[in-house]
Amino acid sequence: MTTLQQLLQFPAIPEIALLVMTCIILLIDLFMGKKNNGLTYMATQLSLLITLALLIQLHSIPSQLLFHQHYIWDLAAYFIKLCILVFSLFAFVYARDAMKTLRIHSGEYYLLGLFSILGMMVLTSANSLLTLYLGLELLSFPLYAMVALPRQSSLSAEAAMKYFILGALASGLFLYGLSLLYGVTHSLILPTIHQNLLMGGQSSALLSTSLIFILAGIAFKIGAAPFQFWVPDVYQGAPTPVTLFISAAPKIAGLALAIRLLVDTLPSLFTYWQPLLAIIAMLSFSLGNLVAIVQSNLKRMLAYSAIAHMGYGLLGLVAGTPMGYTMSLFYMLAYGLMALAAFGLLVVMSKSGQIEHVNDLKGLNARNSWLALMMLLILFSMAGIPPTVGFFAKLGILEALISVNLLWIATLAIIFAIIGAYYYIYVIKVMYFEEPEPTVTDLPVANDAYLALSINAILLLILGLFPSQLIGLAKAVFFTINHPVY
Repeated sequence: MTTLQQLLQFPAIPEIALLVMTCIILLIDLFMGKKNNGLTYMATQLSLLITLALLIQLHSIPSQLLFHQHYIWDLAAYFIKLCILVFSLFAFVYARDAMKTLRIHSGEYYLLGLFSILGMMVLTSANSLLTLYLGLELLSFPLYAMVALPRQSSLSAEAAMKYFILGALASGLFLYGLSLLYGVTHSLILPTIHQNLLMGGQSSALLSTSLIFILAGIAFKIGAAPFQFWVPDVYQGAPTPVTLFISAAPKIAGLALAIRLLVDTLPSLFTYWQPLLAIIAMLSFSLGNLVAIVQSNLKRMLAYSAIAHMGYGLLGLVAGTPMGYTMSLFYMLAYGLMALAAFGLLVVMSKSGQIEHVNDLKGLNARNSWLALMMLLILFSMAGIPPTVGFFAKLGILEALISVNLLWIATLAIIFAIIGAYYYIYVIKVMYFEEPEPTVTDLPVANDAYLALSINAILLLILGLFPSQLIGLAKAVFFTINHPVY
């Protein structure tokens, strides 16, 4: 095998390539970005495509540990990284034209996004407390800056400040929880922590305290209650392209964090973290659905909807079975597609880059029936109406709960899903049964973002009709987690 072939078979080559290309794009934007804004966009998409190609050709590589066991390569890392890169490609396609209309320097948006994607990939392959924290911070810090990109907007500045302060607090809580776990188990390496916990003899009080802080950090990063305070303000205050980026791929990375810590490392403490996670999940879907009903601001409504969806996504982990874990991953992937399509549609529709209120969608069917149909598919999927992917994602979560006799949580989840369907149906009513405002601008004609949005929305229907392939991949992911390389 030649040196080049060996390099291409190195499991960390996608991250290394992405870092190198991001640094090159930084130089391109520095010297040529203002002259040719499209060049930075093309270079960004090319770098993601190259990273994706390098990742795909690693599909047959066996599971292994690297960098003194701080980095793990397995099917879970492969599959989740694949989803992160695909979601990011779509997000950047949607954002391209909006960057121009918002008069935001697009180079900063793409560069910050690339560094955040790099953090997500590091986090997904983390095999130690050190790489988990480094990946999480590399993911988070660019997002704080992205929210504040419109420098003249006081709303964006306020949202960024709240996000940064609360994020720093959550990172501190999470780091304190990790330090307690390290103090109890005397190891940074996740498999070693797992083995030490199986041997017993640790302080249950310290472990319980550690889990509380760790779960607080995880809940904040994915925007679950009661650590959801930043979500509505950031979703509303950030420019729509930034909200679009925050709403999809980072949620998948947050689930990867929960998988690595709870499922892979702390299964022996399941009786400790299951009730805590159940409380977080129930608070999320109840609070999210109830508060979303009274929102007139569309982005704020989708923010509370996101909180509710994070609650449903965590219920699979609460079930504590391989099927539950599988459906939790499937749910998060389905939500990522839904969020991409929803905010992508808002970006594509708006001439100014911002559509703020539900009433802005009045008469959408009369103005552009195809956009209205896509929004209908998105809202049906978010509400869990068949035959969309959102229905099968919710159904799988409920089946996982019922299989372990958590019928009361499943019943509560169904009740709040029915309550939550109201605000989705209300938006549909506004689109189809109300007349458009006389002052509305023309809707955009077809372009690359329009085409990507169409593919995105149709996928919600196709994956709903044929969900078995994606569920099968998610099952394979958790087979590798249950049989890790120690």
